[in-house]
Amino acid sequence: MKHLGLLQKGETAVISGILHNCPAEIRQRLLDLGFVKGTRVRIENISPLKDPVAYRIHHTQISLRREDASYIEIEINENEE
Repeated sequence: MKHLGLLQKGETAVISGILHNCPAEIRQRLLDLGFVKGTRVRIENISPLKDPVAYRIHHTQISLRREDASYIEIEINENEE
């Protein structure tokens, strides 16, 4: 399974969960921000140094460090542009 940190700019994915090894405080923050199972997410922008990355989720743009994004499991949606 892929994780959100591997998503490329312009790709769309569906969140399938948060990894079990995710620290509790990061897990809660991700859930509070809307990174929940079944939610569509898309990369909007990548900073010049490749970290952080801006994701579009629920009509909101949220920036995450790649390290935190690596805890989010995704399924790539090949049919989206």
